[in-house]
Amino acid sequence: MDDKTVLRLEGITKKFPGVKALDSVDLTVERGEVHAIVGENGAGKSTLMNILSGVYMPDDGRIYYMGREVHLRNPRQAQDLGISMIHQELSLASHLSVMENVFIGRLKRNSFGLVDFRRMRRECEEQLGCLGIESISPNQKVGDLSVSQRQFVEITKALSINAKLLVMDEPTSSLTLTETEMLLAVMRSLKASGVSILFISHRLEEVFEVSDRITVLRDGCHVRTMPKAETDTNEVVSLMVGREIEHVLKRDHRKYVPEEKAVLEVRNLTSGTLLKNVSFKMYRGEVLALTGLVGSGRTELVQSLFGLEKIESGEILIDGTSRQISSPCDAIDLGFGLVPEGRKDQGLFLEMSVKENITIAHLPAMSRALMLNVKQEKKVTGEYIDILNIRTPSMNQQVKFLSGGNQQKAIIARWLLNKPRILFLDEPTHGVDIGAKMEIYRIIDDLAGRGVSVLFISSELPEVLALADRILVMHEGRIAKELSREEASQEVIMQYAIS
Repeated sequence: MDDKTVLRLEGITKKFPGVKALDSVDLTVERGEVHAIVGENGAGKSTLMNILSGVYMPDDGRIYYMGREVHLRNPRQAQDLGISMIHQELSLASHLSVMENVFIGRLKRNSFGLVDFRRMRRECEEQLGCLGIESISPNQKVGDLSVSQRQFVEITKALSINAKLLVMDEPTSSLTLTETEMLLAVMRSLKASGVSILFISHRLEEVFEVSDRITVLRDGCHVRTMPKAETDTNEVVSLMVGREIEHVLKRDHRKYVPEEKAVLEVRNLTSGTLLKNVSFKMYRGEVLALTGLVGSGRTELVQSLFGLEKIESGEILIDGTSRQISSPCDAIDLGFGLVPEGRKDQGLFLEMSVKENITIAHLPAMSRALMLNVKQEKKVTGEYIDILNIRTPSMNQQVKFLSGGNQQKAIIARWLLNKPRILFLDEPTHGVDIGAKMEIYRIIDDLAGRGVSVLFISSELPEVLALADRILVMHEGRIAKELSREEASQEVIMQYAIS
């Protein structure tokens, strides 16, 4: 191993019951390199990163770090060697300060054996200063920080152990555009200082913006490693999915007639402390996008319409008739469905099977005299697994073991089974790979073609522009602007989202 190589993996293999997660994977990482790892959900990316951070031990293969073979048996050993991992779901203690989180488990002590808070505060300030982060104080409680600020605390924590290799698993998945740019700038700064970064992201535009080399994994196997300058997005996507794929869905967008009656009309809806006098209309078979900055009220709006938030005032009309929605049961009875933003904590019953997650909202229709028709339950579950191409070893598999994209499709299947007239999708492609994303786009297009009205929330403006028939831009709890397809562009949308 030469002086430039920080890490070399040879033949890394990892098996779990019923699946080979990694199959003889080779990888090298150079000093001061941003090396992107891409692949569909289930390709083995996170398993590989967990092996590097000491969470898992490989069943076969060798790991060479800084010129010598190592056996990583736990995360603490990996950290002591200078390998630090920042998980997609952050692992900070919310009730502690920034300083305490940075030095947790290795508090600095003075000559009397007492915790040296002054020294920890000084060193924490120095690390934050090195990252160019001036908005965070060492004394702030982590629970009061934004998601992006917590990401920077995780990076500060990694640098405080003098990390030589930083593993970042989907670090931008919950960040706004501005916050993402800040994080990418920090990554460039770390690279310039000689830190090597392994970067997992489903957002290929970020991969091409910040990485030096790109490694593609598929079905647990190493497909190819390429310098960024020698490839493009189309080739990377094709290598990820094993076939040619269209990046942008081409829809036959909906055309309006002036006398058309709205399926859903919202008049002056006010809810909680954020939503104020929201009004809009929605038509049969329409794909209506709801976009804006995080915190603009998008999620609160669909939750209010679905009966999850109390409506203070305003009117909801279905086919021109005023309706009262006080609970999700009321919304479901009116033909509404909701795929929430947080699929793991809001949408899924993680300990239950794929079958149970799909049919749980439809059990009364499949029961007679309090007895569930098990044969019918299996039949409809199998049909929707096929229709939505849900990849699962069995309908009895616990849903927590599915990839993010397949979990999302299981939630969509739940509501399709109820034959909704109006479907709310809150960030439906968040954290899913490019293949699953295209399949979700196809599902949305197909639903609209069958007359279902789809309102989807998205922060990704390219998908808003590709999918939407009309666009509603929210700002500070209000509809700032309604845009037709012809009027809309990323620049115009952002103009109304921030002002």
